[in-house]
Amino acid sequence: METNLTLAQFRPFGESVRSGYGLAGLQMGWFGRIPVPGTGTAGYVPGTPGYGSSNKKTGTVLGTARMSSQQSSSSSISSSTSSKYTCGEVSSTNPLWAYVTMLQNKKGGNASWRCNYCNIIYKGSYFRVKSHLLKEKGHGIAICSQVSNDCLEEMKKIEREAMEKSKPVHVSLPTGTTSFNPSLDGGKRRRAETPIGRAFNNEARDHLSCEIARLFYSAGLPFNLARNPYFISAFSYAVNNPISGFLPPSYNAIRTTLLQREKAHILKLLQPIKDTWSEKGVSLVTNGWTDAQRRPLTNFMAISYSGPMFLKAIDGSGEFKDKHYISDLMFSVIDETGPQNVVQIITDNAPVCKAARSIVESIHHHIFWTPCVVHTLNLALKDICCPKNTENNVVVYEACNWISSIVDDAFFIKNFIMNHSMRLAMFNQFVHWKLLAVAETRFASIIIMLKRMRNIKHGLQSMVISEQWSQYREDNVQKAASVKEIILNDCWWDQVDYVLNFTSPIYDMLRSCDTDEPSLHLVYEKWDSMIEKVKLAIYQHEGKELNEHSSFYEVVYGVLIFRWTKSNTPLHCLAHSLNPRYYCRQWLEEVPNRVPPHRDNEICVGRNKCLRTYFPESKDRIKVTQEFVKFSSAAEELGQFDSLQDRWNLKPKEWWIMYGSSIPKLQSIALKLLSQPSSSSCCERNWSTYSFIHSMKRNRLNPKRAEDLVFIHTNLRLLSRKGKSYKEGESKLWDLAADEWDPSEGAGVLEVASLSLDEPDLEAVLFTDDGDGNDEIDTIRV
Repeated sequence: METNLTLAQFRPFGESVRSGYGLAGLQMGWFGRIPVPGTGTAGYVPGTPGYGSSNKKTGTVLGTARMSSQQSSSSSISSSTSSKYTCGEVSSTNPLWAYVTMLQNKKGGNASWRCNYCNIIYKGSYFRVKSHLLKEKGHGIAICSQVSNDCLEEMKKIEREAMEKSKPVHVSLPTGTTSFNPSLDGGKRRRAETPIGRAFNNEARDHLSCEIARLFYSAGLPFNLARNPYFISAFSYAVNNPISGFLPPSYNAIRTTLLQREKAHILKLLQPIKDTWSEKGVSLVTNGWTDAQRRPLTNFMAISYSGPMFLKAIDGSGEFKDKHYISDLMFSVIDETGPQNVVQIITDNAPVCKAARSIVESIHHHIFWTPCVVHTLNLALKDICCPKNTENNVVVYEACNWISSIVDDAFFIKNFIMNHSMRLAMFNQFVHWKLLAVAETRFASIIIMLKRMRNIKHGLQSMVISEQWSQYREDNVQKAASVKEIILNDCWWDQVDYVLNFTSPIYDMLRSCDTDEPSLHLVYEKWDSMIEKVKLAIYQHEGKELNEHSSFYEVVYGVLIFRWTKSNTPLHCLAHSLNPRYYCRQWLEEVPNRVPPHRDNEICVGRNKCLRTYFPESKDRIKVTQEFVKFSSAAEELGQFDSLQDRWNLKPKEWWIMYGSSIPKLQSIALKLLSQPSSSSCCERNWSTYSFIHSMKRNRLNPKRAEDLVFIHTNLRLLSRKGKSYKEGESKLWDLAADEWDPSEGAGVLEVASLSLDEPDLEAVLFTDDGDGNDEIDTIRV
């Protein structure tokens, strides 16, 4: 008998989602894990054939149908042979659930059900229900012997119609512009495809390009993804290999099996870097912050001469962040890395980190705690440019308060322009550079803003004297007049130039240390040179001789020395002493009154303290001291012409490899110290990684999976940056503009701004114009 079904008998696909059924469940057949169709209520368990009763013997609460008479009549099966075997409404996605009685439905497990034909109880998903009722053999369940041929045909038809309705609606692709396809405007007649077009399969190429573009548009993916080398290689591999019939990996495969395979492969790729730690040493870098979801997170990375490596990101929610908690985290990372390989731990200057230092050094005497040099310089800039008016800071505040006024004026101009669309439109008309909204938490954010102001000075002046500005009338007329007065004030610009001139050495040192490259052995000399350059800039501005007194310089000098004293460690002194260049005549003659490291008392005290830590046994310490005497005095074979000449010509590490074999103990220390960084910049740049992976839209990731994703994501980026293609070509800097991508908001402007700082060459990569006068974040080759 044939069953006549109407469209009213099946609910729309959207209602199936309300009942607990999604597209993923439809494709995979895991419907025994979800609520029963037709009720919209999780845990619906019908009793005896009939709808809306309860089974007191089993203690199971049965669902109750809450639907109008019109809904009941529209969803019933008219003239149906098998209607007497159904329980309630027939689902539009899984109609055969109506022909069994649900007995128990475990959350996340298979359902227990009884066939309404044979009354036999089974356990399983919708796939087993279908195999049982439709008499499909070989699927691990007995076929139902009580289903008649008429009922079988009727249920097959219902299942076929449900499958047809569940198929996604196909939206046609746009026509291309190849020789085979017509142009998009349809103005020209289509020409027959040429032999060359057929040879290159232009139609298929155009179709694939449209499919890829639609993927971007439908998922809200950033256009920057098209420059991702892994995106390019995936499609290139697919089209250049005969794998017909291939289907992309499923949802579960990507988040489970393939994820673990990728992590294992990343660990294998990182192993060569780990193998160098025993000889070259490694620095553990850590930094903590709180993300947008108020989660306290801590990054741990390992940096060596072979490159940085992401270790883990720890979510400290619910933990009390005292010195014991921080030290326990450090101990666990040290044990994973190998205590004998660790040279130093780099953190910021937070008091809790200083407190944890003593605990770590009491257990591992040879591991030094080193404050981040970049963070120290940033604090020095803040002390000078934004001094606090406190009782203990009266002298600095009185001497540097005028700089705070300059900074306030700069931010006042920036906020006035950016907080109104009309003013911003005028700014964009006269200035071709971006007025960066650099976050205050970024290093040297004050200097970056002032440098940008100076670069766009002429554009700002042209704007405020223009006819558009004169005709502009808003409720902020007084503020507009103040902005115009500041921008046209030459004395104000002279003060901006002065601030940038004497802080330029500090800023340059900050940028030179803000890297993963080895710089520990350069820090001591950089501080000395930077202070001398600051003094020269101030004295030139004041028109004084270097032997005269300058009260302003004394204040700036005091701030810099205060910060240096708090961040200097014996490790800096030893690394400085082991740099062969600092014993060369060329270096000593660059600046008057320079002395080699073995004649500087402060350096000698720190060096000897460090050697006592490394060699607690007096016998070993005497041996290494004799080796240092031989090195610093260029005695015996180290005094030969080639050895002395190459102290200046070769890099420090190269010299030690070439000539250090006669002083093996000192050589072993030198090869480690000359390979270490001086800042925690790599952790600073990974602040957004955990938030990017475990975002508000992906907050159901379990902690282990989120940690694996962060590990893979970060290390893939770090490994890819070693290749030549990262610095040039289509994939140049492919990952810079994608850290803060959000499908609804786009790439974070502050994140891009913080990465570009104020460098025009990098801005040319990140900020482009789309040709219609609209600025967008994209990338072009430069």
